Amino acid sequence: MHEPATEPPPDDGSIGRAARGSLAAIIALGVLGIGVWLLARKPNPVREADPSPVVPAVRRAVERPLSPVPFTDIAKAAGIDFTHTTGARGECLLPETMGGGVGFLDVDGDGDQDLVLIDGCRWQGEPFASEPEAVHDSVRLWTNDGRGQFREATKGSGLEGPRYGMGVATGDLDGDGRIDLFVTTVGRNAVYLNRTEPGGTPRFEDATDRLKVPLASRWGTSAAMFDGDQDGDLDVIVCNYVRWSREIDLAVDYRLTGIGRAYGSPTGFEGVDLTYLRNDGVAGLVDATADSGFAVDNASTGKPMGKALGVVLGDWNSDQRIDVAIANDTVANFLFRNEGSPGRASFVEVGASSGIAFDRNGSSTGAMGIDTAWLRPRQWVIAIGNFANEMSSLYVERGTTMAFSDDAIIEGLGPASRAFLTFGLVMADMDLDGDADLVQANGHIEERIAKVQPSQAWRQRGQLFLNAGHGASSPLLRELSADMIGDLARPVVGRGLATADIDGDGDLDLALTQAGGSPMLLRNDLPARGRWLRIVLEGPPGNPQGIGALVTVAPFAVEPAPTAATIVSGARSYLSACDPAFTIGLPEGQARTIISVAWPAGSNAADSRLVIDGAGRTVVIRASDR
Repeated sequence: MHEPATEPPPDDGSIGRAARGSLAAIIALGVLGIGVWLLARKPNPVREADPSPVVPAVRRAVERPLSPVPFTDIAKAAGIDFTHTTGARGECLLPETMGGGVGFLDVDGDGDQDLVLIDGCRWQGEPFASEPEAVHDSVRLWTNDGRGQFREATKGSGLEGPRYGMGVATGDLDGDGRIDLFVTTVGRNAVYLNRTEPGGTPRFEDATDRLKVPLASRWGTSAAMFDGDQDGDLDVIVCNYVRWSREIDLAVDYRLTGIGRAYGSPTGFEGVDLTYLRNDGVAGLVDATADSGFAVDNASTGKPMGKALGVVLGDWNSDQRIDVAIANDTVANFLFRNEGSPGRASFVEVGASSGIAFDRNGSSTGAMGIDTAWLRPRQWVIAIGNFANEMSSLYVERGTTMAFSDDAIIEGLGPASRAFLTFGLVMADMDLDGDADLVQANGHIEERIAKVQPSQAWRQRGQLFLNAGHGASSPLLRELSADMIGDLARPVVGRGLATADIDGDGDLDLALTQAGGSPMLLRNDLPARGRWLRIVLEGPPGNPQGIGALVTVAPFAVEPAPTAATIVSGARSYLSACDPAFTIGLPEGQARTIISVAWPAGSNAADSRLVIDGAGRTVVIRASDR
């Protein structure tokens, strides 16, 4: 049926997304080259809330030659038999195209990374519920033998049962030293406490009743565990997308010309607040959102502004208190500066004044996956994946605390990412040369998009941008061609993206999920792995992974200058949990390396500094180490 396009009214001053304007998009493609040329020379508009300076492009320095980083999809061969369930029945309900969570964690304490995949379910009713005749497990677990071979361990684990799952966060919620799961859903989120004995068969306790929150249905997406109130245990920050129900979705009635009802923008839906769950031990996880400062209203409407899809932790003002950045879809991104004290969570939202709320043109974007890293020594960046025909954002620290500018164009990420719709995004040392690179998982939300936008495809290839190196000027990021990244270039409906070394060979592998499809388990087949360290923290009781700690690496010298850093956390990307260990390459000739750990506020641990000889191994640093 040929129907006219209709659009929901924009909210919160957000811009419409590409899928709503097929004719405009086709015309825009005709001037793409001119547009990119102009954008690269257009200064940032001046906004009172955004003091970030304009940084002009500088002359390119001599760069490292590009070398392949080939990935091989071993999912089937490794024992991962899984197809994501959307529950779609032809109504084009928005959650059906947004799922695909994935996480790495050491379930059984044997030192290697196991895998959890989050599924939807075939559903009816409100909230989503499994059909009575269907037997469906929405949290699926595979254990790793240490060599990258996996065995499914869902049955009998306590994870069984249907939920319309979205994402996953990992950490020790009950202080017993084992890694637990927090699973976000469309409906009521879930808590699974790990009861696995060391080296034993996985066992979890469904402790969802620990959630002391109203039972009203919410649509949870990404989540992160961290010590928000500096009391020594882990709390949870949960991204919530929009106020959603089947009835609301059908009333919004998003349509595309020539297609009819379709998956589309969240602009027709009301925003919702984040959820901050304070860990009160035996009292459970208590909703403390409003008291902690995580509730943000639209100044014009007085209603919640957030439409959150991605979360990453950082310490962007170097005070050892963990800050939180949120990727919001079509509204301003958030950055919460931690101003709390021991036993008291207090956060202030500074996204606009910090420069990450909007892109370099002053517009909000269709923001999804998010990560933070040093791309250059002592310079944090926050990267965010955006919607089709929007460049990914690269917010680069400008020398003062919590001041960023969007340098995606001049750093090489912008034009190369514009044609893709990016969900998962991670920054890690994928080629083991000593600095962070950037990986994107791409895929459209609408299967029929090519009918109205011939330049777009539902299935899209992934991307890998290598870091040009510490001595390079802009552009810093260089995209590897499709023939240099192996199966990462295979077009898929990409959603979640997580990193871990699944086979113990030193390089970082990837898990990449699809909405409605099978995941890829992408083994990194670097031809030469060079010299590397994998740094694992053993934190104090209540935070055994050391979540929130700052780890820096420097060559041994009289006055060592750190060359790489991370904030320890598995929460990054989209709906995903990565291995929180820090894997980094070392240059040839660096015989000794200084590893420094600044433990987060509330851990009651003194900072650690170790000198490590050699490379090619895992280094464990304990909170008691000096």
